[in-house]
Amino acid sequence: MTVWLIIAAVVIVLLALSIRIVKQYERGVLFRLGRVVGVREPGLRFIIPVIDVLRRVSLRIVTMPIQSQGIITRDNVSVDVSAVAYFRVVDATKSVVAIENVYAAIDQIAQTTLRKVVGQHTLDETLAETDKINSDIRQILDVTTTEWGVDVTLVELKDIQLPESMKRAMAKQAEAEREKRAKIINAEGEAQAAAALGSASDTMMAHPLALQLRNLQTLMEIGVDHNSTVVFPAPLMSTIGELGTFLAREAAAAAPAAVVPNGEAAVPAPR
Repeated sequence: MTVWLIIAAVVIVLLALSIRIVKQYERGVLFRLGRVVGVREPGLRFIIPVIDVLRRVSLRIVTMPIQSQGIITRDNVSVDVSAVAYFRVVDATKSVVAIENVYAAIDQIAQTTLRKVVGQHTLDETLAETDKINSDIRQILDVTTTEWGVDVTLVELKDIQLPESMKRAMAKQAEAEREKRAKIINAEGEAQAAAALGSASDTMMAHPLALQLRNLQTLMEIGVDHNSTVVFPAPLMSTIGELGTFLAREAAAAAPAAVVPNGEAAVPAPR
Protein backbone atom coordinates (compact mmCIF):
# COMPACT_ATOMS: atom_id res chain seq x y z
CA MET A 1 0.00 0.00 0.00
CA THR A 2 2.82 2.40 0.80
CA VAL A 3 4.46 1.68 -2.55
CA TRP A 4 1.27 2.50 -4.39
CA LEU A 5 0.93 5.74 -2.49
CA ILE A 6 4.48 6.69 -3.39
CA ILE A 7 3.89 5.82 -7.04
CA ALA A 8 0.69 7.87 -7.09
CA ALA A 9 2.44 10.81 -5.47
CA VAL A 10 5.27 10.64 -8.02
CA VAL A 11 2.77 10.49 -10.88
CA ILE A 12 0.89 13.49 -9.53
CA VAL A 13 4.10 15.48 -9.15
CA LEU A 14 5.28 14.57 -12.64
CA LEU A 15 1.89 15.45 -14.06
CA ALA A 16 1.94 18.79 -12.31
CA LEU A 17 5.43 19.48 -13.65
CA SER A 18 4.43 18.52 -17.19
CA ILE A 19 1.34 20.72 -17.48
CA ARG A 20 1.79 24.18 -19.02
CA ILE A 21 -0.85 26.71 -20.00
CA VAL A 22 -0.12 29.09 -22.88
CA LYS A 23 -2.38 32.16 -22.90
CA GLN A 24 -4.11 33.46 -26.02
CA TYR A 25 -1.66 36.35 -26.48
CA GLU A 26 1.40 34.11 -25.95
CA ARG A 27 3.38 31.55 -27.85
CA GLY A 28 5.48 28.86 -26.19
CA VAL A 29 8.98 28.07 -27.47
CA LEU A 30 9.79 24.48 -26.49
CA PHE A 31 13.39 23.46 -25.78
CA ARG A 32 14.22 19.77 -25.45
CA LEU A 33 17.66 19.09 -24.05
CA GLY A 34 18.66 22.62 -25.10
CA ARG A 35 17.38 22.43 -28.66
CA VAL A 36 14.33 24.17 -30.10
CA VAL A 37 11.76 21.58 -31.12
CA GLY A 38 8.87 23.86 -31.96
CA VAL A 39 6.40 26.55 -30.97
CA ARG A 40 3.36 25.69 -28.88
CA GLU A 41 0.06 27.42 -29.59
CA PRO A 42 -2.28 28.77 -26.87
CA GLY A 43 -4.03 26.21 -24.68
CA LEU A 44 -3.14 23.33 -22.35
CA ARG A 45 0.24 21.86 -23.24
CA PHE A 46 2.24 18.97 -21.84
CA ILE A 47 6.02 18.75 -21.64
CA ILE A 48 8.48 16.18 -20.39
CA PRO A 49 9.65 17.27 -16.94
CA VAL A 50 13.34 18.02 -16.51
CA ILE A 51 13.98 17.33 -20.22
CA ASP A 52 11.75 20.03 -21.74
CA VAL A 53 11.72 23.76 -21.02
CA LEU A 54 8.87 25.96 -22.30
CA ARG A 55 9.57 29.69 -22.74
CA ARG A 56 6.46 31.83 -23.06
CA VAL A 57 6.70 34.86 -25.34
CA SER A 58 4.06 37.61 -25.39
CA LEU A 59 2.86 38.79 -28.81
CA ARG A 60 1.09 41.90 -27.54
CA ILE A 61 2.20 45.39 -28.60
CA VAL A 62 4.68 46.81 -26.10
CA THR A 63 4.86 50.53 -25.31
CA MET A 64 8.44 51.54 -24.58
CA PRO A 65 9.32 55.13 -23.61
CA ILE A 66 12.67 56.34 -24.96
CA GLN A 67 14.52 58.38 -22.38
CA SER A 68 15.25 62.03 -23.08
CA GLN A 69 18.45 62.39 -25.07
CA GLY A 70 20.71 65.42 -25.20
CA ILE A 71 21.20 66.02 -28.92
CA ILE A 72 23.06 68.68 -30.91
CA THR A 73 21.23 69.46 -34.13
CA ARG A 74 22.89 70.12 -37.47
CA ASP A 75 22.81 73.89 -36.83
CA ASN A 76 24.57 73.42 -33.44
CA VAL A 77 21.55 73.84 -31.14
CA SER A 78 21.41 71.66 -28.03
CA VAL A 79 17.99 70.09 -27.44
CA ASP A 80 16.59 67.33 -25.23
CA VAL A 81 14.34 64.97 -27.16
CA SER A 82 12.27 62.10 -25.78
CA ALA A 83 10.13 59.66 -27.72
CA VAL A 84 8.00 56.55 -27.43
CA ALA A 85 8.22 53.33 -29.46
CA TYR A 86 5.60 50.64 -30.07
CA PHE A 87 6.67 47.16 -31.11
CA ARG A 88 5.54 43.55 -30.95
CA VAL A 89 7.10 40.12 -31.36
CA VAL A 90 6.22 38.43 -34.64
CA ASP A 91 8.62 35.47 -34.42
CA ALA A 92 8.72 33.92 -30.96
CA THR A 93 11.67 31.65 -31.74
CA LYS A 94 13.94 34.44 -32.98
CA SER A 95 13.06 36.70 -30.06
CA VAL A 96 14.29 33.99 -27.67
CA VAL A 97 17.19 32.50 -29.62
CA ALA A 98 18.64 35.44 -31.58
CA ILE A 99 19.04 37.84 -28.65
CA GLU A 100 19.29 37.56 -24.89
CA ASN A 101 17.00 40.40 -23.80
CA VAL A 102 14.98 41.81 -26.66
CA TYR A 103 13.39 44.61 -24.59
CA ALA A 104 16.69 46.01 -23.36
CA ALA A 105 18.18 45.72 -26.85
CA ILE A 106 15.33 47.68 -28.44
CA ASP A 107 15.57 50.33 -25.75
CA GLN A 108 19.27 50.88 -26.41
CA ILE A 109 19.04 50.82 -30.20
CA ALA A 110 16.09 53.24 -30.07
CA GLN A 111 18.10 55.75 -28.02
CA THR A 112 21.08 55.68 -30.35
CA THR A 113 18.85 55.87 -33.45
CA LEU A 114 17.00 58.85 -31.99
CA ARG A 115 20.28 60.73 -31.45
CA LYS A 116 21.51 59.83 -34.92
CA VAL A 117 18.38 60.87 -36.83
CA VAL A 118 17.65 64.10 -34.95
CA GLY A 119 21.31 65.13 -35.18
CA GLN A 120 21.04 65.11 -38.97
CA HIS A 121 18.32 67.79 -38.97
CA THR A 122 18.28 71.46 -38.10
CA LEU A 123 16.18 72.82 -35.25
CA ASP A 124 13.49 74.14 -37.59
CA GLU A 125 13.29 70.79 -39.37
CA THR A 126 13.07 68.95 -36.03
CA LEU A 127 10.15 71.11 -34.94
CA ALA A 128 8.32 71.13 -38.27
CA GLU A 129 9.06 67.70 -39.78
CA THR A 130 8.35 65.36 -36.88
CA ASP A 131 6.45 62.93 -39.12
CA LYS A 132 9.50 62.46 -41.35
CA ILE A 133 11.79 61.99 -38.34
CA ASN A 134 9.40 59.42 -36.85
CA SER A 135 9.32 57.52 -40.13
CA ASP A 136 13.12 57.55 -40.45
CA ILE A 137 13.60 56.23 -36.91
CA ARG A 138 11.05 53.46 -37.43
CA GLN A 139 12.65 52.34 -40.70
CA ILE A 140 16.11 52.15 -39.13
CA LEU A 141 14.78 50.18 -36.17
CA ASP A 142 12.88 47.80 -38.44
CA VAL A 143 16.06 46.89 -40.31
CA THR A 144 17.77 45.90 -37.05
CA THR A 145 14.90 44.32 -35.15
CA THR A 146 13.68 42.13 -38.00
CA GLU A 147 16.54 39.74 -37.24
CA TRP A 148 15.27 39.56 -33.66
CA GLY A 149 11.73 38.60 -34.69
CA VAL A 150 10.35 42.01 -33.65
CA ASP A 151 8.27 44.45 -35.70
CA VAL A 152 8.41 48.15 -34.74
CA THR A 153 4.93 49.47 -35.52
CA LEU A 154 5.27 53.12 -34.51
CA VAL A 155 7.76 55.69 -33.20
CA GLU A 156 6.67 59.16 -32.05
CA LEU A 157 8.64 62.11 -30.73
CA LYS A 158 7.07 62.92 -27.39
CA ASP A 159 8.81 66.06 -26.15
CA ILE A 160 11.42 68.53 -27.43
CA GLN A 161 13.01 70.72 -24.76
CA LEU A 162 14.81 73.88 -25.91
CA PRO A 163 17.30 76.02 -23.95
CA GLU A 164 15.82 79.14 -22.33
CA SER A 165 17.94 81.43 -24.49
CA MET A 166 16.62 79.74 -27.61
CA LYS A 167 13.03 80.05 -26.37
CA ARG A 168 13.50 83.80 -25.85
CA ALA A 169 15.07 84.18 -29.30
CA MET A 170 12.21 82.27 -30.93
CA ALA A 171 9.65 84.37 -29.05
CA LYS A 172 11.32 87.57 -30.30
CA GLN A 173 11.37 86.19 -33.83
CA ALA A 174 7.68 85.31 -33.68
CA GLU A 175 6.83 88.76 -32.29
CA ALA A 176 8.83 90.46 -35.04
CA GLU A 177 7.07 88.34 -37.65
CA ARG A 178 3.66 89.32 -36.30
CA GLU A 179 4.63 93.01 -36.27
CA LYS A 180 5.83 92.72 -39.86
CA ARG A 181 2.52 91.21 -40.96
CA ALA A 182 0.60 93.92 -39.08
CA LYS A 183 2.60 96.68 -40.78
CA ILE A 184 2.14 95.11 -44.19
CA ILE A 185 -1.62 94.84 -43.65
CA ASN A 186 -1.74 98.45 -42.42
CA ALA A 187 0.23 99.66 -45.44
CA GLU A 188 -2.05 97.76 -47.82
CA GLY A 189 -5.07 99.33 -46.13
CA GLU A 190 -3.56 102.82 -46.47
CA ALA A 191 -2.83 102.18 -50.14
CA GLN A 192 -6.39 101.04 -50.80
CA ALA A 193 -7.79 104.01 -48.87
CA ALA A 194 -5.57 106.42 -50.83
CA ALA A 195 -6.72 104.87 -54.11
CA ALA A 196 -10.36 105.24 -53.05
CA LEU A 197 -9.82 108.86 -52.00
CA GLY A 198 -8.12 109.60 -55.33
CA SER A 199 -11.07 108.17 -57.21
CA ALA A 200 -13.47 110.19 -55.06
CA SER A 201 -11.49 113.40 -55.65
CA ASP A 202 -11.59 112.82 -59.42
CA THR A 203 -15.35 112.44 -59.23
CA MET A 204 -15.69 115.64 -57.18
CA MET A 205 -13.48 117.52 -59.65
CA ALA A 206 -15.82 116.48 -62.45
CA HIS A 207 -18.87 117.53 -60.37
CA PRO A 208 -18.03 120.55 -58.17
CA LEU A 209 -21.37 120.50 -56.40
CA ALA A 210 -20.62 116.99 -55.11
CA LEU A 211 -18.09 118.42 -52.65
CA GLN A 212 -20.63 120.89 -51.32
CA LEU A 213 -23.23 118.16 -50.94
CA ARG A 214 -20.69 116.10 -49.04
CA ASN A 215 -19.98 119.03 -46.74
CA LEU A 216 -23.68 119.52 -46.06
CA GLN A 217 -24.11 115.83 -45.34
CA THR A 218 -21.22 115.95 -42.87
CA LEU A 219 -22.80 118.97 -41.13
CA MET A 220 -26.09 117.09 -40.84
CA GLU A 221 -24.35 114.09 -39.28
CA ILE A 222 -22.55 116.29 -36.76
CA GLY A 223 -25.76 118.13 -35.87
CA VAL A 224 -27.66 114.89 -35.24
CA ASP A 225 -25.04 113.06 -33.18
CA HIS A 226 -23.49 115.93 -31.19
CA ASN A 227 -24.68 119.15 -29.64
CA SER A 228 -21.84 121.34 -30.88
CA THR A 229 -21.02 124.53 -32.70
CA VAL A 230 -20.29 124.11 -36.39
CA VAL A 231 -17.75 126.31 -38.17
CA PHE A 232 -18.37 126.43 -41.93
CA PRO A 233 -15.31 125.57 -43.99
CA ALA A 234 -13.87 128.09 -46.42
CA PRO A 235 -15.08 126.36 -49.59
CA LEU A 236 -18.66 126.55 -48.33
CA MET A 237 -18.37 130.32 -47.63
CA SER A 238 -16.96 130.95 -51.07
CA THR A 239 -19.84 128.99 -52.52
CA ILE A 240 -22.32 131.18 -50.62
CA GLY A 241 -20.60 134.25 -52.06
CA GLU A 242 -20.77 132.84 -55.55
CA LEU A 243 -24.42 132.01 -54.96
CA GLY A 244 -25.08 135.66 -53.94
CA THR A 245 -23.34 136.94 -57.04
CA PHE A 246 -25.39 134.58 -59.15
CA LEU A 247 -28.65 135.79 -57.59
CA ALA A 248 -27.69 139.46 -58.13
CA ARG A 249 -26.86 138.78 -61.76
CA GLU A 250 -30.18 137.03 -62.24
CA ALA A 251 -32.01 139.97 -60.66
CA ALA A 252 -30.27 142.43 -62.95
CA ALA A 253 -31.11 140.35 -65.99
CA ALA A 254 -34.76 140.18 -64.96
CA ALA A 255 -35.17 144.00 -64.92
CA PRO A 256 -37.00 145.18 -68.17
CA ALA A 257 -34.80 147.12 -70.56
CA ALA A 258 -35.45 148.24 -74.14
CA VAL A 259 -33.01 149.21 -76.80
CA VAL A 260 -34.01 151.77 -79.49
CA PRO A 261 -32.78 151.51 -83.11
CA ASN A 262 -30.32 154.36 -82.71
CA GLY A 263 -28.70 152.43 -79.82
CA GLU A 264 -30.28 154.47 -76.98
CA ALA A 265 -32.10 152.71 -74.23
CA ALA A 266 -35.73 153.62 -73.80
CA VAL A 267 -36.96 154.47 -70.34
CA PRO A 268 -40.08 152.53 -69.50
CA ALA A 269 -43.24 154.65 -69.26
CA PRO A 270 -44.54 155.30 -65.79
CA ARG A 271 -47.55 153.31 -64.73
